Amino acid sequence: MEVQVSLFTVQKRSVLRINRGTRAASVHLWLRLNHDGVEGWGEASSFSTGGQRQEAEQLMRQIEAIAPTLSTYSPWDRQQIEQLMLEEQLLSGARTAIDLALQDWMGKKLGLPLWKLWGLDCDRIPPTSVTLGLSSPEAAQAWLKAWQERVAVEVIKIELGSPAGMAADQTLFSALEEVAPPEARIHVDAKGGWSLADAITMIGWLRERGVEFVEQPLAEGEEELMGELKARGTLPIFADESCWGLTDIPKLVDKVDGINLKLMKCGGLTEARRMVEMAKACGLQVMLGCYSDSALLNSAAAQLSPLVDYVDLDSHLDLMDDPFVGAQLEDCRLVPSNTSGLGVVRQGPLPESLHST
Repeated sequence: MEVQVSLFTVQKRSVLRINRGTRAASVHLWLRLNHDGVEGWGEASSFSTGGQRQEAEQLMRQIEAIAPTLSTYSPWDRQQIEQLMLEEQLLSGARTAIDLALQDWMGKKLGLPLWKLWGLDCDRIPPTSVTLGLSSPEAAQAWLKAWQERVAVEVIKIELGSPAGMAADQTLFSALEEVAPPEARIHVDAKGGWSLADAITMIGWLRERGVEFVEQPLAEGEEELMGELKARGTLPIFADESCWGLTDIPKLVDKVDGINLKLMKCGGLTEARRMVEMAKACGLQVMLGCYSDSALLNSAAAQLSPLVDYVDLDSHLDLMDDPFVGAQLEDCRLVPSNTSGLGVVRQGPLPESLHST
């Protein structure tokens, strides 16, 4: 099989600010896998969890280095290819791009979308949240109104954990409460920005305001303390940066109530399906999340959405120049299409293509 990779940059409508920095644009990797007259597509986006950063250029170099070896395999050799990627210590983003292309190729070869191959029921897909980053109260209100002009808003995810402290978090939250639809459900992501004492105070305060759960209240590495928060039972606690792959789940069972599963962290759909099954077997809830991903990555994640409890796949909805079209919003739910594979097609040229091989 032949592997080709290109880099492209996409621009956000709204600059996303979290406690780790600000992002107005993102560099992505597009991978095309050709074999037997069928082309499978994969993607990786640059991202950072604070503890680790993966850039698209770095992922491209890893894929270019392994491409000659990959050419000796068939896309049906997924178990062997997965072992090769682990032996070569590919970063999770590089594994994601390759895994998605293999899955897309398989679906296209068989003429079926992945969700249908897996026997899933799209009527079970939860609504996707829309994300609001750190900003001034006035800017946050304008941002939420802009979201409402583009899409129906049923679930709102508010990024807190401001470096300015709890007062800033509470002011931002209260401002958004004023303009949020009365029926909207609210989730909060602290991005590990609170101390234990602040988390206890904030979680109690947020519970009084009807928040459903809090994601990553404490920093990665403070999982024991997150267990203390869970034991209080004030609000459900979800792990994001603390949960990368399958082996993290058993360590978190008594520390959190759920996990945020992202393809770029875990290495693709193959590992993601294992994680869903493991988390459910351990009594944990599952949310599907994203970084600054295009419709290709989010459409891939949406193939799994009938299996999860919460969906946060909104990043492509905030891009000005997304080169792909895939899963579509239907009543606030991101529903994958009946098109084979990942169900993704191109719309125009790649924006600001940087390099290809």
